[in-house]
Formats: sequence, structure tokens, C-alpha cells
Amino acid sequence: MQGLLKKLPARVRGRARCQRGLGLVETLVAVAILGTSVVAFVVALSAGTIAIGEQDEEVVAQGLAQSQLEYTKDATYDPGAVTYPAVPAPSGYAINVGVSPVPNTDANIQKITVTVLRDGDGILTVQGYKVNR
Repeated sequence: MQGLLKKLPARVRGRARCQRGLGLVETLVAVAILGTSVVAFVVALSAGTIAIGEQDEEVVAQGLAQSQLEYTKDATYDPGAVTYPAVPAPSGYAINVGVSPVPNTDANIQKITVTVLRDGDGILTVQGYKVNR
């Protein structure tokens, strides 16, 4: 090796002796930076997945509530009703329909309250009115 270095010009020989390669500290810093960036990327992906799941649940609940309100409005008017039949709900969801008279009005209007539940927890409540026509 020494004989090879003597044949090179002085400028190249000086540079060849100064280069020692990558040390342990530099390698550990590079691995730490890479690890941190991978963890940040995975956290961002998981947060996005959770947000999409919650949005899907909200869309299903809104669709169920709107369908139930329309179904209830199309049902035959019953002045003494405390509930109306519920539309079929997907697995894990349930629908509660409540009926109450509207105070200070005639007997031909009812307030309908639809509550959509997911695994027993209420996630959406919507109110509307049913009129005897």
C-alpha cells in the first residue's frame, strides 16, 4: 500500500491519508434520523386510518337517521303513537324512534326523534316532524 501511495501525486496522497470512512457515531446518528422519520410516517398513517373510520361511521349514521325519518313520515299517522317501526340497521348499529306531541298545537303533528346507536352508544340524534295529511 505504501508503495502505491508514493507513486500518486502529493495532493492526492494527502487526501488519501485524511479519509478515514464513516465512524460509529455518524452511523448511529443516521440510523436515529431514519428511525424517527419512519415512526413519524407510521403515526401519520395510523391517524389517517382512524379519521377515515370515524368518518365512515358518521356517514352510515347520517344515512340511517335520514332513512328512518323518511320511513316514519311515510308510515300511517297514529295520534297515540310513542314510536314507529324502525328500518333494518347494519350489524353493530341500532335505531331508536321516539314520538312526542308538539305542545300548543293541534293533534295532527308529532315530533319524531331518531337516535342511531353504535355498539350501544348514541352517535347521532336527529329530529323531525310528522304531520297527519
